[in-house]
Amino acid sequence: MDFNLIIQRVIGIITKPVDEWKKIKGEQSTVVGLFTNYAIILAAIPAIAGLVGWMIVGRSFMGITIRIPFMRSFTWAILMYIFSLVGVYILAMVIDFLAPNFGAKKDIVDSTKIAVYSSTPSWVAGIFHIIPALGMLAMIAGFYSLYLLYLGIKDVKSPQGDKATPYFAVVIIVYIVIAFLISFIVGTIAFGSARAFL
Repeated sequence: MDFNLIIQRVIGIITKPVDEWKKIKGEQSTVVGLFTNYAIILAAIPAIAGLVGWMIVGRSFMGITIRIPFMRSFTWAILMYIFSLVGVYILAMVIDFLAPNFGAKKDIVDSTKIAVYSSTPSWVAGIFHIIPALGMLAMIAGFYSLYLLYLGIKDVKSPQGDKATPYFAVVIIVYIVIAFLISFIVGTIAFGSARAFL
C-alpha cells in the first residue's frame, strides 16, 4: 500500500470530487483491493481517535468528566472499526442491488468504489473523536460524505436520464438506517448502561 497515493486520493475526493470521480471510474480495482489499500486504513482513524479520547480526554457533563476504562474503550474502538467496514460493504451491495431499477449496470467493484470513497470525509473527520465533545464535527462531515455518495452514483454508476436523484434517495435511506444501527449496536455493546450519558 502506498500512503502517498492514499493521501492524494483523500485530498482529491474531498477538494475536487467531480474530477476525482472521473479518475476513479476509469481505474482498475477489486473489492479486496479497495478495502485493503484504502478502507481498512482510513476506517482506523475514528476508532483510534475514539479510543484515546474516551480513555484519556473523556467528556465533561455538568462539571463531571466521564472517562471510559480501557477495556470498554478498546471494545468500542474494535467494534466501531469492524462495523464501519461491514457497513461500507453492505452499502456497496445495496448500491449494486438497486442499480438495474434506475437504469444503471450492476458492477460490485464500481459500487464498492462509491461506498468506500464517499466514506472518506467521515473517516478523516473521525480524528475529532480524540476530543469526544467534538465528535459532532465528525457527524457533520457525514453530510459531505452524502454529497460524495450522490456524485459517485451519478458519475460512476451513470443511471439513465434523471434517475440519479431517486437512486441516491433510496440508497441514502438505507445508508442512514445502517449508520444508526451500527452506532446503536456498538454503543450498547461497548458502553452498556453508561451509553445514556455519552
